[in-house]
Amino acid sequence: MKRFKKTTALMMAFGMAASLMACGKAKAPNTVFAIDDLPGKTIGVQLGTTGDIFASDYEEEGSVIERYNKGNDAVQALKQGKIDCVIIDSQPAQAFVEKNAELTILEEEFAIEEYAMCIAKDNTELKDAINTALAQLKSNGTLEAIIANYIGDDTRGKNPYVSPEGTDRSNGKLIMATNAAFEPYEYYEGEKVVGIDVDMAQAVCDLLGYELVVEDMEFDSIINAVQSGKADIGVAGMTVTEDRLKSIDFTDSYTTSTQVIIVRK
Repeated sequence: MKRFKKTTALMMAFGMAASLMACGKAKAPNTVFAIDDLPGKTIGVQLGTTGDIFASDYEEEGSVIERYNKGNDAVQALKQGKIDCVIIDSQPAQAFVEKNAELTILEEEFAIEEYAMCIAKDNTELKDAINTALAQLKSNGTLEAIIANYIGDDTRGKNPYVSPEGTDRSNGKLIMATNAAFEPYEYYEGEKVVGIDVDMAQAVCDLLGYELVVEDMEFDSIINAVQSGKADIGVAGMTVTEDRLKSIDFTDSYTTSTQVIIVRK
């Protein structure tokens, strides 16, 4: 009888622990403390991103890659204990961690990458024009000021980019495909898409005489949209990779970012 009661008590305790875990009242322990811990783990990524590409290498080492349409979905899965970590770009990672005190970023950098705009392979005239505009924005400090406006709590949002008065728009519309779930590069403030990439593209359009039109879509749809002509450029914290270069071209790089690993504390 005593053994039965003890067993029943243990089963009830186990059931209660599982229930608490499901309700988010108890957290799963962290199992990733360094890059060397990734083999065999369940890794969350945003579908089609550089994190997805890099994490795929670990599938050969027994890791399971869980792909989500949005970075925030991966972060929520991490909080719930469904995955062991999230691999994502450093700036969005910082934004997620600021909003989720139970998460942290490993100090060890996972990878360093450069962002560029994707553009159709046969659109060389537009590519050359954008590269000229980017060079000008870098040399006159505009690009640096745009990035600084979105990074850092002390200055964030205080010095937004503003198009010069009387800017020419006679060249028509330039359609930018993006995925507005990648703060601080592109995200929503109310019903408007804002961020580093949006302001940078706006500054380029100001120099080239275009009206910028931003189209929000899933990240893995951006390249197809540019290839098919539904969009002129793809700007979404996109890294130049050999695989992507098979189907699309890229402008010069406009900034450098780092892939990092988010884990539970």
